[in-house]
Amino acid sequence: MSTRRDGWAGRIAASSGETLTKLSPLTGEPLAQVPQSGAEDVLAAFDRARAAQEQWSQVPAPERARRLLAFHDLVMAAREELIELIVAETGKTPVEAFEEVFAVAATARYYGLLAPRYLTSRRVRGVLPLLTRVVVNAVPYGVVGIISPWNYPFFLSMADGLAALVAGNAVVVKPASLTVMSAAYGAGLLAEAGIPADLWQVVAGPAERIGEKILASADAVCFTGSIQTGRRLAREAAGRLLPATFELAGKNPMIVLDDADPDRAAAGAVRSCFVSAGQLCVATERLYVADAVYDRFRGRLVERVRRMRLRPGMHWDSDLGTLIGPEQLDKVSRHVEDARSKGATVLVGRRLLWG
Repeated sequence: MSTRRDGWAGRIAASSGETLTKLSPLTGEPLAQVPQSGAEDVLAAFDRARAAQEQWSQVPAPERARRLLAFHDLVMAAREELIELIVAETGKTPVEAFEEVFAVAATARYYGLLAPRYLTSRRVRGVLPLLTRVVVNAVPYGVVGIISPWNYPFFLSMADGLAALVAGNAVVVKPASLTVMSAAYGAGLLAEAGIPADLWQVVAGPAERIGEKILASADAVCFTGSIQTGRRLAREAAGRLLPATFELAGKNPMIVLDDADPDRAAAGAVRSCFVSAGQLCVATERLYVADAVYDRFRGRLVERVRRMRLRPGMHWDSDLGTLIGPEQLDKVSRHVEDARSKGATVLVGRRLLWG
């Protein structure tokens, strides 16, 4: 195991002495002890980030962008270890883990190449031409708080923060308690790329204990998660007139019309329903199929699902990974039983395949 992977815990701002046992979704056995942050740790992390941001905002945009390009190179160089870490932490397939790694690298490269142009001050026409001079400047918010979920732990803990970083902000990120390791690993790569260590802080702990401190301390906030939590955070952000972005859960339908090719539609349905084991806000949850193609579509869909390969771990030919843990399995099982009790028919599956 490399020094990078061994050192992820040291990137977490935590002094409470408490740890959370992270269980492997692949084996159910303990995977890691995750240090837990207290309220004072969060406040201290924001203080350090704010002090670092004052200096970082004075660094020219091209230099900030150059360090994002260095981060891109480090992510790609560490891709194999990152993929293994994401698979171990989430139970998703290596292909899905690679998609996360590539998306973070691509985001870093995008802003590394284009941010200097986006951030350049520019003149625009004033209300009274010749009598007024109007210049649009890109001014950092300060410290951006990010609360990210467990389904895409590397991408969603990093991507929004990279944009904030190159714009001259500092970042304090609270990843989901189930997937802190990937986020902390990413913070280490940023430090290797020349990003000041205090500029990107990672805190860990339950939202009910430290979430309010993040919202009370941040100058802007990004949240990805449930609608219920999003509503509460939106109300609190509105009370502070805080700039905020929210990516919340979906209830997404797929519609198969009567002129659709049943086989191609079934292939698309499998991809959209089972990506990341269905644990994705944009995954398809409902299918509406025209009568004219219903029987053919259903047959092809069942056939494709039956052929899916469930091989948890580092198997590149696996079509489906595991769920994140026992609580998620219980939730999915309840949904299935609720549907069956209301008249649904299980066409394929019917039993727990593994675990």
